Formats: sequence, C-alpha cells, structure tokens
Amino acid sequence: MAKKVVVLVIYEGVQALDVAGPLDVFAVANRFLPEEDRYECLLVAGDTTPVRCSNGMWMVADLSFAQAEGLFDTVLVAGGPDLPDSAADEAMSAWLRAWAVQARRYGSICTGAFALGHAGLLDGRTVTTHWLCSAQLATLFPKARVEHDRIHARDDRLVTSAGVTAGIDLSLALVGEDHGPAISLACAKALVVVAQRQGGQSQFSPLLVSTSDPQTPLGKVQAYVMDHVREAFPVERLAELAGVSSRSIARLFVRELDVTPHEFVEGVRLNQARSLLESSDLALKAVAFDCGFASPDQMRSAFQRRLNVTPQQYRASFKNM
Repeated sequence: MAKKVVVLVIYEGVQALDVAGPLDVFAVANRFLPEEDRYECLLVAGDTTPVRCSNGMWMVADLSFAQAEGLFDTVLVAGGPDLPDSAADEAMSAWLRAWAVQARRYGSICTGAFALGHAGLLDGRTVTTHWLCSAQLATLFPKARVEHDRIHARDDRLVTSAGVTAGIDLSLALVGEDHGPAISLACAKALVVVAQRQGGQSQFSPLLVSTSDPQTPLGKVQAYVMDHVREAFPVERLAELAGVSSRSIARLFVRELDVTPHEFVEGVRLNQARSLLESSDLALKAVAFDCGFASPDQMRSAFQRRLNVTPQQYRASFKNM
C-alpha cells in the first residue's frame, strides 16, 4: 500500500482545530503503520504567506495552489467561523475543481462545506456541516442534500463532517477505512477520544434545548418529564402539568423551544437511552422500558429516525473503548 498524501486547505481566519484535529489523527495513525503505509500531510493555501487563524495563532502552508498539483489521496477544506458569510474564493474554487475532485476522496471539515459549495461540488450530494450553519448551507446551495444533524456524511468520494471536533471523528473513520478498525481504535485511545462517534450519530444531544425557568409552566413540564421519563406523556398530560390548555402547551413548546411536545418527550427518552446504552449492559427491552418507550421497536425507530443508527449500532460504537 502506497503512502497516502492528505491535503488540508487553509486560509485567513481558518479554525485551528479544524486543521490540527485531523492532522493529529493521521500523525498518530502513522505510529501504528509501517513506513510505506504512512500518511503524509500537507497544508495548501492561496500562497505560502502565514495566515492567522480565528483563534489568533498563525499557520503556514506547505504549498500554494499554484504549487500543489498532483494526484492526492485525500483533500479536505478546513472550516472557519467567517466562511459561511464570505464571498467565494475564486482561486480556491478553481483549485478544488481542478485537483480535489481527482483525489481518491475529497471533502470538508465543519464550514469548509461552504467552500465546496462555491466550487460547485455539492450539487446533488448528501452533505453535513456545523449544525448552526446547516440551514444556511441548504439555503445557499439548494441542490445539495444537507443532513442537519450528522457527525459526518459520505456520498461516494465526497466526505463532509459536522462542526470542529467532528473533524476528528471523520478522520478516525477515514483511518479505519484505510487500515481497519483496530488502527482507528488505537488512534482514538492515544488521542483520549472517549468514543468514536459514528457518522450517523447526532451532533448534539437531542435534549440540547434551553431549559425554562422551573417556576414557569413550561419549566415545570420539562423538569417533571425528565424526572419521570417512564410515564406516558400525551399532550393532554403535559397541558395538565402546566396548568394550560392542550393548544397552549403546544404553542409554548414551539415558541420557546422550537420543538413540538412530542419531539421534546422523545428527545428526553433518547437521551436517557443513549446514556444507558453507553454505560450499561441492560437488554434493549429493559432500556426501552426504563426510558418510557412502548417497545424496543419504538425505540429503534426513534434512533434510526433521529440518529441514523440502531440502538445496537449505537451501543457497539462504545465497546472496547
């Protein structure tokens, strides 16, 4: 197996961790690989003048776009906080169209997806990005199929990741693809990554919604549901807990939390189920019961719909860590 050249595209204002995270994964992988199979990582930019990252540190590209010509194995565009609102970098777009698409695989970390979009490389493709920017990506590039809540996505040779640290997850997945799960797992352990999150896992907890004042009607409902997750919670029961009408409780959830009552309750159940799957060996039926799902099938459906993995797959991703 020949040495694999991995290129990360950087620019003024790039997010340092979007670059350093993947680079460290490939560097650590080299410790476990014979010399002929190791990765060679290069930074490429418009020129080799130092660029200042969004956190203030400096980076220097190994090669300029004019110098970076070749059949690279992997080309990834790092993200940056200003990239979603920035105009297209025509030099970067031209280089990506000319060379990235010739790589065995190409893609982006975090908001680097916007650079791919400006280069016309997202049309008709399934992609992801930082959850805060996913709606903007979908609006700006309507021909792309944007997955709003995935750690990373694969569409043929195109790979994209969610925000910031998800670039580590994507890179671990690429190492596993190249050299097997044992090497990927060894890298994760060396980097003290608690778990290798699968591409279909949620970028954030389904419970990542603001918590209302516990003295308000909505706050009382939230607190009660989280403390009594096994109970059934039709809208009428939630309205009773809040002391309002069924129509009012639905409006409260949507207005204040931007979720429906059903979505909130299901999120609480999912969050509890994830915790039990990560930390216990309880049978799936027991997990489903403890979390208020009517059956293991209902729990499986919720996992597949919202996290794109089954409960079994989710649990398996935490084994041997």
